[in-house]
Amino acid sequence: MSRTLSLTLLLLLTGCAYLINAAPLGVELRCKCDETVSDFISPKQIANLNVTPEGPHCSNIEVIATLKNGNEICLNPETKWVKIVIRLLHSAKE
Repeated sequence: MSRTLSLTLLLLLTGCAYLINAAPLGVELRCKCDETVSDFISPKQIANLNVTPEGPHCSNIEVIATLKNGNEICLNPETKWVKIVIRLLHSAKE
């Protein structure tokens, strides 16, 4: 093989190895919630609730509520009322 072809293949393989180990596009590798809210929010105001378990992106369980007015807030997953809402929503999906 010519030296140019060998160098090209080496660069191509190095690039492929880098892409395989890189994080997928669009995935944030950090916590989304800097602060959480413990104050009660009526479930009637919540349009969607997203529970993200702890993982390599964040060492905390994150509960993000999208309110009917479009605002997103992070809820404290240790708060009793939040645990109840999560349990109710989980049982409603089953």
